[in-house]
Amino acid sequence: MPTWMPMTLLAAVLLGTLGLGGGVYETLLVDPVWPRNPQLIQPRRGGINRKLFWAPIQGLFELTLLVSLWTFWNDAVVRWWIVFALASHTCARLWSFLYFIPAAIQFENLDDFGPDQAATARRWTRLSVWRLPLEAASVAALCRAVVAR
Repeated sequence: MPTWMPMTLLAAVLLGTLGLGGGVYETLLVDPVWPRNPQLIQPRRGGINRKLFWAPIQGLFELTLLVSLWTFWNDAVVRWWIVFALASHTCARLWSFLYFIPAAIQFENLDDFGPDQAATARRWTRLSVWRLPLEAASVAALCRAVVAR
């Protein structure tokens, strides 16, 4: 086996772990605060620009997942774990694209939150926590793939 092949899987584990860590960071430190302080997530008002982290991490993670799947396609056990990781991550990403990202863009563009927007923001943060187990399952499955390799 060429030495680059296991590197694709290890890169997927690393990028998945970075994404999971970013999710934990936002869940524990950012999400409890920003519904009461919206400018925290509004780059035009000096807040954090989450796209600078999430766009490259998620894009590279998905690329390494697909390359790993292609690389280990002939190894049925490793392939199964990568497919599981890809499926779990895809569920989280679809949920993000359908709900979280559009709502986050709206929150970033509002000046101040009224009672309705504040309630929606709190709901967003409560639901966002549930993406973490999906991403943790992806990382765990990739770790199993490394062990099975």
